[in-house]
Amino acid sequence: MIAETIIFLAAAVIAVPIFKKLGLGAVLGYLAAGVAIGPYGLGLIGGEDGEEILHFGELGVVFLLFIIGLELRPSRLWALRRSIFGFGGAQLTITAIVLAGTAWLWGIEAKPALIVGLVLALSSTAFALQLIAERGEMSTHYGRSSFATLLFQDIAVVPLLALIPLLGTASDDSSSAGMQALQAAAVVLAVIFGGRYLLRFVLSAVARSGVREVLTATALLTVLGTAVLVEYAGLSMALGAFMAGVLLADSEFRHQLEADIEPFKGLLLGLFFIAVGMTLNLGLLGSQPGAIAAAVVVLVSVKFAVLFGLAKFVGLDNNSASKLGLVLSQGGEFAFVLFGIAVTAGAMPAGLAATLIVVVSLSMVTTPLLLALADWLSREEESSDEPHEPMPEETVPVLIAGFGRFGQIAARVLRAKNIPFTAVDKNHEQINFVSRYGNKVYYGDSARLDLLEAAGAGEAKILILAVDNEQQSLLTAELIREHFPNITVYARARDRHHAYELMDRGVEHIQRDTFLSALDITERVLLGLGYDAEQAARSIKRFRDHDEHRLYEHRDLHTDDEKMQDLAKEAALELEEMFERDRLEHIGD
Repeated sequence: MIAETIIFLAAAVIAVPIFKKLGLGAVLGYLAAGVAIGPYGLGLIGGEDGEEILHFGELGVVFLLFIIGLELRPSRLWALRRSIFGFGGAQLTITAIVLAGTAWLWGIEAKPALIVGLVLALSSTAFALQLIAERGEMSTHYGRSSFATLLFQDIAVVPLLALIPLLGTASDDSSSAGMQALQAAAVVLAVIFGGRYLLRFVLSAVARSGVREVLTATALLTVLGTAVLVEYAGLSMALGAFMAGVLLADSEFRHQLEADIEPFKGLLLGLFFIAVGMTLNLGLLGSQPGAIAAAVVVLVSVKFAVLFGLAKFVGLDNNSASKLGLVLSQGGEFAFVLFGIAVTAGAMPAGLAATLIVVVSLSMVTTPLLLALADWLSREEESSDEPHEPMPEETVPVLIAGFGRFGQIAARVLRAKNIPFTAVDKNHEQINFVSRYGNKVYYGDSARLDLLEAAGAGEAKILILAVDNEQQSLLTAELIREHFPNITVYARARDRHHAYELMDRGVEHIQRDTFLSALDITERVLLGLGYDAEQAARSIKRFRDHDEHRLYEHRDLHTDDEKMQDLAKEAALELEEMFERDRLEHIGD
């Protein structure tokens, strides 16, 4: 097993950077790696292993749909209903009719032809969304339409799983379909209830433990447990994971869950693409190259034509409509499952299913190639496809790391000025407390790069660094300087030493705890001692200006304790002399 793991990793490390360098994308690199090490390439890994790995790699699709669900609040999902059921439904219906008719004219019998049309009308969620994400176009009009179409297709898998066995000679009594539908409905209701109440309770309990690896384990259990429960009812694992994500999209754990799941999603999707390449039967391709090539051309052309026409009908420009048609022109990963069910049920010959699996695999290969070709042909054209509203929510200009007393005051001012912000804090009890007063804070550790990325640090303009823990504050500042240099950091420092440590990490805007409040109360003390308001205010301003000047002037010497002690004594004498001059000037006036 270790040797096979090394082969997988080596193939990916070699192939993916090469294909990225050539501008063909990571997905095609993974496919090429799979073909190279598979049974029809160098034969480093057997065919049976490839099938097992393919099923394991499908978990990457599950994690992908969960993260997409996290980015869609239920209200936003409801707003997409027309795109999902209107555009997505029209695409599936028209494409299935055309492909089924084409298969029938090709000589395939009516029932198998219907299955061919329905299954090949589905596109690959993993391929399409990964390619769109690589290109940074998920928030465009065509990206949004692509997502809606894929989501409808994932939903459509559910009735297809029930329909295909009914078309076969080995199907069970049709009365079982009604029972399966009731079972599926019950599971969906259980997931909805569990997602809104039980999951949040469990996540809250685990968060209070403060053990990071248990939080990661809980995130994995949330995704896989929900997916398996939904699959048990005969639904799609990916659809179940998506439902769980949507139900947790409004929770304070949203960014933490996304950060925990993201690494597993990326690795498993890569594994899935490699496994698809391994299952590509080059022997079958060699025995009937003409028929397979023609089938691939017909599949890609029909899906592109239908999608392009629908995109133009809803108002997309030519460039965006072309991208939509190309990115969804391939067959989908559910074809591997649905064609297998059709063969088992006696609804389709095994030879036809094997050929169609090769057609689907090759159509996946064509997608990144066609997109690269389209980019090359239109490199001098400008698209009018302006970014649509981002899927998660509007990009927020301000992040607040730490929502204690300091962060809350900043948040109150921003809220009063209608300036949107995202706040994160790793103290779950604090989050529960502030939520009672109408504050929305996400759970997470700002000293984690993946959490900062999930919270939108890549688009934010300002970070208010207000965490209590000094070490967490410094680690967060280091991450921001290294990975998000365009963000301006306004930091809270516990004391002078902490301020110097933040300066060493590139933070220029620093406010020390209690400094201003101490000066304010000292000004009131001076008034209480008989100083007039003008004199008290001038004394406090002189002290503040002097102290802040020396703070920045001595930043390069703060590691020399002996030197700093001498400078502190020197500063005290300077202040005494300055105030004495002020006193004499005041008497002279």
